Amino acid sequence: MIDLPWDPLSPAEVAGLFADAPWWCVAGGYAIELAVGRPLRPHSDIDVLLLRRDQLAAQQALAGWEWWAADPPGTLRPWRPGEILPPDVHDIWCRPAGSETWRVQVMLDESSGDDWVSRRDPRVRRPIATLTRSSPIPYLAPEIQLFYKSKSPRPKDTADFHAVLPLLSAVQRRWLADAITKTGGSCAWLEMIVEG
Repeated sequence: MIDLPWDPLSPAEVAGLFADAPWWCVAGGYAIELAVGRPLRPHSDIDVLLLRRDQLAAQQALAGWEWWAADPPGTLRPWRPGEILPPDVHDIWCRPAGSETWRVQVMLDESSGDDWVSRRDPRVRRPIATLTRSSPIPYLAPEIQLFYKSKSPRPKDTADFHAVLPLLSAVQRRWLADAITKTGGSCAWLEMIVEG
C-alpha cells in the first residue's frame, strides 16, 4: 500500500472531470449528502462509481494522472494504460501525476445488458437507468448506497442511514429491505426499514 494522505476532490470537481464518461456517478458518503441536500460529516475520500464495462473511461477522464488498482487483499499496483482489470479488482486510487495525495477513488460495478448486477448476489439487480439521481451532479440512488453500507456498517454508515432513511419512498424501502434480506446485511437496519 502506498501510504499517502487523502485530499478528495469535491463532487463538483469530479463532475467536471467525468462529464464525458458514458455512465458514472458519485457514490459513498457524498452520494448520501447529495440525496439529503446538505453536508453531514467530513469525508476522507470521494468515490466515483463506473460500470466495469466502462472502466477505461476513468483513464480518459483522469488523463495525466496516476491510477493504482487495488488488487485483493488490498495491495496497490500501477494500472497500465488500456489494461482491462480482472473481475476481482473493484477499486482504483487516483492522483495527479507527481501528487503526494490521493484525490479520487474509482469503484467498478458489474452489469449485464441494461441491468446493474450486485457483485454480492446476482439476484440483486435493477435497470442501470434507475441507479442514479441528479443534483445536478449524478449520484447513486440512496437506497443502493445504503445497500452497500449495510454489509458491515461503521458508525459513519449508520449516521448516513439515519440521515437519509426518512427521505426514502415506500418503493425504495421495499427494494432496500429485499436486497438486505437476500445478502445478509444489517438486521438492525432491516428492522428500522420495515418499521418505517
